[in-house]
Amino acid sequence: MTFSVAVAGASGYAGGELLRILADHPDFEVRTVTAHQNAGHPLIAHQPHLRSLAHLTLVESTPENLAGHDVVFLALPHGASGAIAAQLPEDTLVVDCGADHRLEDPADWAAFYGGEHHGSWAYGVPELLVGDDKQREQLVGARRIAAPGCNASAVSLALAPGIHAGIVDEQDIVAVLAVGPSGAGKSLKTMYLASEILGSANPYAVGGTHRHIPEIQQNLRKVGAEAPTLSFTPVLVPMSRGILATSTARVKPGVTAEQVQAVWEEAYAGEPFVQVLPAGVVPRSADVLGANTVLIGVALDAAAGRVVTVLAIDNLYKGTAGAAIQSTNIALGLDETAGLSVNGVAP
Repeated sequence: MTFSVAVAGASGYAGGELLRILADHPDFEVRTVTAHQNAGHPLIAHQPHLRSLAHLTLVESTPENLAGHDVVFLALPHGASGAIAAQLPEDTLVVDCGADHRLEDPADWAAFYGGEHHGSWAYGVPELLVGDDKQREQLVGARRIAAPGCNASAVSLALAPGIHAGIVDEQDIVAVLAVGPSGAGKSLKTMYLASEILGSANPYAVGGTHRHIPEIQQNLRKVGAEAPTLSFTPVLVPMSRGILATSTARVKPGVTAEQVQAVWEEAYAGEPFVQVLPAGVVPRSADVLGANTVLIGVALDAAAGRVVTVLAIDNLYKGTAGAAIQSTNIALGLDETAGLSVNGVAP
């Protein structure tokens, strides 16, 4: 069976990455692409790398244009998905790649985003620990899925094993991320200009203001943390895409390096897309470019009494579009790995 697909926000970075993966997916056919200010333009004018989809024209992002498909992906700015999603048929599988349906607590939404809270959907990180299960179980048969924030999934996947195993203290978590500017979308802002980024590393959302913080805390609570405290600092670096997340936390007394390695390896054993590297090995952001792969290196800093995790992820692929499509595969009962690559692009 071939499932018909519509992608809203198809002229943006996330929409383009969704379309790039969907174009080669054996079970999906992209029939409709929508945009706001770019409606009426050929898709190829905004996504010139998508040659196999050159026949498509962008139309307005309205519920009427999106209805009538088996699957709808919403790659829209935060705050724009909720109203459209509410008007789509209940039997349509809707996947929101924005933030509108990630947070369960309306107070978190009000504090970090503002505006109307549209409720929470099944969270689209299949490998994430939830109690003694994985989030994968919550995605089976789902008709509403919230794709994750790229930074949030990186930090959550990096730390969840240690919290679940009870060897990590939830009260002193520190995460510093090197991130590419594509995660902010195509909006024209001075801080994202090449002349501002090239040759520089630029911290932003410093001091606990980044919108992915409540999402990370929500994820860690589900794995066993009661009230996790997190210092989170992202740094823009001159690479178009990618995240290298270094996350540390205090370990409980007596924990050994061998225990740490074993806990992380056990947590992700058998996962097709999340791989824990051998002891002493850490990933580079380049190692996962263009892939649905997450690579994690983990070490014990015995002198500081802290576990150190280094996680690499492509923010547009596994961080957004790949997670959305992987979750869609699960929801529809397809092979979870269908259409998704573990192989990156090098150099």
